[in-house]
Amino acid sequence: MPERTEDLLRRLAPRVLGAVVRRYGHFDLAEDAVQEALLAAATQWPTDGTPDNPRGWLITVASRRLTDLLRAETARRRREDTVARRVLPDEWLAPAADRSPATDDTLVLLFLCCHPALTPAGQIALTLRAVGGLTTAEIARAFLVPEATMTRRISRAKRTIADSGVPFTPPAPGDHAARLDAVLHVLYLIFTEGYASTAGPRLARTELTAEAIRLTRIVHRLLPADAEVSGLLALMLLTDARRPARTGPDGDLVPMAEQDRGRWDAAAIAEGVALVSAALPRGPTGRYQVQAAIAAVHDEAPSAAETDWPQILALYEVLLRIDDTPVVRLNHAVAVAMARGPRAGLALLDKLHAEDHIADHRPDAVRAHLLEMAGDTAAARTYYLAAAGRAQSLPHQRFLYERAARLGADGQ
Repeated sequence: MPERTEDLLRRLAPRVLGAVVRRYGHFDLAEDAVQEALLAAATQWPTDGTPDNPRGWLITVASRRLTDLLRAETARRRREDTVARRVLPDEWLAPAADRSPATDDTLVLLFLCCHPALTPAGQIALTLRAVGGLTTAEIARAFLVPEATMTRRISRAKRTIADSGVPFTPPAPGDHAARLDAVLHVLYLIFTEGYASTAGPRLARTELTAEAIRLTRIVHRLLPADAEVSGLLALMLLTDARRPARTGPDGDLVPMAEQDRGRWDAAAIAEGVALVSAALPRGPTGRYQVQAAIAAVHDEAPSAAETDWPQILALYEVLLRIDDTPVVRLNHAVAVAMARGPRAGLALLDKLHAEDHIADHRPDAVRAHLLEMAGDTAAARTYYLAAAGRAQSLPHQRFLYERAARLGADGQ
């Protein structure tokens, strides 16, 4: 069955933008030119038919439009000398669209959008705009900020790239690992915000989780031998597999221990387990592989009671050696509590240093849960209420208030 025009254009958009920016630079103007080429294709292809080389068609149209934009821009600024220097080689005016670069332009575009000179917020916004193809309004809605705020964020990111003078090329061999780590981190942040929204009325934003998985699949297709890319994709699939059971009929949060595991996505679990099983032996072991292994242990347990907590604890201790962060320490404390008893987990929480403070509701929520497990319901209720007061997500607030109410006003 032929691919729909809309799906084809969505798949080709980052590759075309990458090719045009690689040849011409001028990120802003290149993006405008590519958008016009995509619009022309969406109008013409359904009636005229899809070209034999759709990517080449789009690059040619975008390149010609970009040339017009560059000439108009330079004429407006009365810089004829710059116009002369910007006359492009013949091959740029009519690009050899069937000539592929050594590295796929989508990956290079991801490297550019995730440049370390940008803030994480700028990296995320630019990645979703340029590589994901989301509109500024869509990104703003996903992150619960005004469209004008997101417009400024994207504009600042583009200016930063332009001012940095970074060429649109693959990173040098010595920089590849660091730049790829930035790409994976941005994709992880996009997925995390989609799966557990930090604010707003919804527990999850499926448009963000789906986009993160789609983009990570692209990176995995381009770098199939990279174990951390495989690990990140596995982690996303194994986590997202639980989404159907994570909310009740009214949209309220259902904790993992209470979820109907029959509603978990078995196909996603099987794919995720296969990915992480193949990645771990390749090494070196990275944080996404270990997190995926932890998720796999959860997903493969027939029930919450049958979860292999000693294995999860051992994996968290490996993760601490790789990625010793406050969030990992918090999750490690939960694993200790489940494997060795709640008092052992509470003792670890007490040892967390002041600089390890996590500025949201999670530490109080974890402490409340462990206190409840230990039978100290009065203290547990106090911390559930404290966590609810700190939570920005409405479903999390409701869940925490309900836990507090269940324990009763007197903690009995």
